[in-house]
Amino acid sequence: MSLNTGSKKKIVNDPVHGFIHIPSGISYDLVEHSFFQRLRRIKQLGLSFLVFPGTFHNRFQHALGATHLMSLAIETIRSKGHVITQEEEEGVHAAILLHDIGHGPFSHALEYSIVDGITHEQISELFMKRLNHQFKGELDVAVKIFRNEYPKRFLNQLVSSQLDMDRLDYLRRDSFFAGVTEGVVGSARIIKMLDVRNDQLVVEAKGIYSIEKFLIARRLMYWQVYLHKTVIAAEEMLVHILKRAKYLAEKGEELFATPSLTYFLYNKVGKVEFENPNVVCNGRNALEMFADLDDDDIMVSIKVWADHSDKVLSYLCKCIRDRQLFKIEIQKTTFTKEYIDQVKKRVGRYFGCSDHALEFMVISNSISNNAYSSDDDQINILYKDGTQCDIGEASDMLDASVLSKTVKKYYLCYPKIQESFV
Repeated sequence: MSLNTGSKKKIVNDPVHGFIHIPSGISYDLVEHSFFQRLRRIKQLGLSFLVFPGTFHNRFQHALGATHLMSLAIETIRSKGHVITQEEEEGVHAAILLHDIGHGPFSHALEYSIVDGITHEQISELFMKRLNHQFKGELDVAVKIFRNEYPKRFLNQLVSSQLDMDRLDYLRRDSFFAGVTEGVVGSARIIKMLDVRNDQLVVEAKGIYSIEKFLIARRLMYWQVYLHKTVIAAEEMLVHILKRAKYLAEKGEELFATPSLTYFLYNKVGKVEFENPNVVCNGRNALEMFADLDDDDIMVSIKVWADHSDKVLSYLCKCIRDRQLFKIEIQKTTFTKEYIDQVKKRVGRYFGCSDHALEFMVISNSISNNAYSSDDDQINILYKDGTQCDIGEASDMLDASVLSKTVKKYYLCYPKIQESFV
């Protein structure tokens, strides 16, 4: 861990935003910390590179990009007469820098497979508290902003809301690396239009069209990239590889794995374990074991497990390794039990596997998406006369009821086998 001298500066050439500055002080030291450097080894979009070959970018890049946008937002808000102290600036920079530090391997794909009953946001907060202890309270303000407990609530909105620096960065970044132009948004213009009224972020009326494009871009990116059907199939296969590995571990099977992955495979690790500071393995506690876990642990294990004696684990791993992905059907209504049973029967007959094995081979679930929720922190448009209006009502193009409607779809995925069998 490097200690701040007050004179450190770092400039990064980012492919999305160009040359960006890492703020000096505590933010610089956080970037240098091993907890944060781990984000270089966590892909931003999970297994989407199996569909969009360019999406090998990582959480490290995204965190730096979001921090850069935060600097622009602070500059804009200050220019409009609002006070943000140096301490608050450092706090909100640290909060956005660390907002994703709790992500596990392949980001969202394995959020509920490796750990039990704890979200990446909760793990991020635990990391922040650990870092705050190491840096002797320098992250007090950052933790309060992250938890929305700081008196100036608009600072939390810059970190986590429907128009935060997180979303403004990941839409541009993900669309850039995926080669999907629908996600391109005018983040710089949106930030220039930001203001604060009654401790809430607002957008000047002349920025309304940029907000409309932002909401449309977000909706399109979800259906076209984040919830792309082949990406869903690949990530479900990855989830079920880990589920099968944990099942075998619970039976006492010896599995190849790195020390950190071994700990999470052979133990049930949840909120209680993460909050326990006591040593659990190799001189480290659960949070430190998690900090040593990244995409590489999973992929090297998958390569080895492809030759495991368990046929289900071996088959799934070979499919991911060689990109032989499951077929996926998506529809607006639930699949009937009769249809799922029919698919299971045919897949089971083809592979000669048991009913229990089919639970890892025939997978049904659902996905949902909504572009905007008027029940959450609203995106308010500020007019010259001082009045405000929610974007759903202010826009002459967007239908608030359509924007707020949650679209839910159901899917069923299973191995691709000869058409005569399915």
